Amino acid sequence: MSTAVVETRPRRNPVPLLVSCGLLAVGAVLLAVFLGVVAIAPAEIVAVLTGKGSGEARSIILDIRLPRIVTGVLAGIHFAIAGLLLQAITRNPLADPSVMGVSQGATLGVTLFLLFSVYLNDPGSTARVTALPLEWLPAVGMLGGLLAGAFIYLLAFRRDLGPLRVTLCGVAVGSILHALAIGLIAGWGSARIDVLLEWLAGSLYARSWDHALFLAPFTVAGLLALYPLRRALDLLQFDPAVARSFGLSYRLHFSLALLLACGLAASAVGVVGPIVFVGLIVPHLARTVTRGRPALVLPAAIALGAIVVTLADLVGRLAGRADEIPIGVVTAICGAPVLIALLRRVP
Repeated sequence: MSTAVVETRPRRNPVPLLVSCGLLAVGAVLLAVFLGVVAIAPAEIVAVLTGKGSGEARSIILDIRLPRIVTGVLAGIHFAIAGLLLQAITRNPLADPSVMGVSQGATLGVTLFLLFSVYLNDPGSTARVTALPLEWLPAVGMLGGLLAGAFIYLLAFRRDLGPLRVTLCGVAVGSILHALAIGLIAGWGSARIDVLLEWLAGSLYARSWDHALFLAPFTVAGLLALYPLRRALDLLQFDPAVARSFGLSYRLHFSLALLLACGLAASAVGVVGPIVFVGLIVPHLARTVTRGRPALVLPAAIALGAIVVTLADLVGRLAGRADEIPIGVVTAICGAPVLIALLRRVP
């Protein structure tokens, strides 16, 4: 009689990996605080962080660097979670917020706002247009992204709310919205093309504490909403029939996950613009780091989203000096080789 020997691998303690991801995120933030276009002595920065320091150093650190860093961290978390959710529910390894038309909807909303709000209210003035985007641009971009996501959801919901149908609807509607935005820019965008191009490239330039405070409630709400969905997300990666066999209300949980992804992506795009590749690449990096362990992928993605956006913004600031390189340009240059590698792996 022969006995089968089953080889079992010992479970690794997840705490060191999670601690490492957290420490790397903290390290990236500290690096961004200590490095910048204006050289400040480390001792002076430490003094500012402890409530002391000169007035000039406090202004640079507390009013310029820290707000954009915190805003970037929150936006990175939003893009990472949105990409992870969309890749899970669509079962598409190349899914990101642009697949659902969220980025394109936000782009069209911001384009309409910048081109026509000033034209209709104060055609010859340039003083008023500089105040409007800072106050209303994040909300307008988020609203445009949410409306695009809702429209795509309704299109897919009328037939069969499945991964393939949602993806195809997202690609089709997103293409139309992008074409409309480009047409408006080409036809009427000469007066506001500078602000518009900066937003379209994805940028943390001049982001203030108001932007961070705008994102923070959505970040907290999104993280809290993820907890009851954690088991459903694992099952949504299977075919609907298989997921239902485990007792999952497929349509309900699919809709909730899609709503959460669109909300997080739309709020981030509204504040920092459509930063490309973050929502696509970070989930894959998280799976690679955690070796696909489901319980660790989400926290790793959150940390890596913050790290990627923070370091990309730092590279853009240091490389461009006074004329900084938009963060979207940095992520596109660095993300393109990774995307090519991913495409080679897709059957």
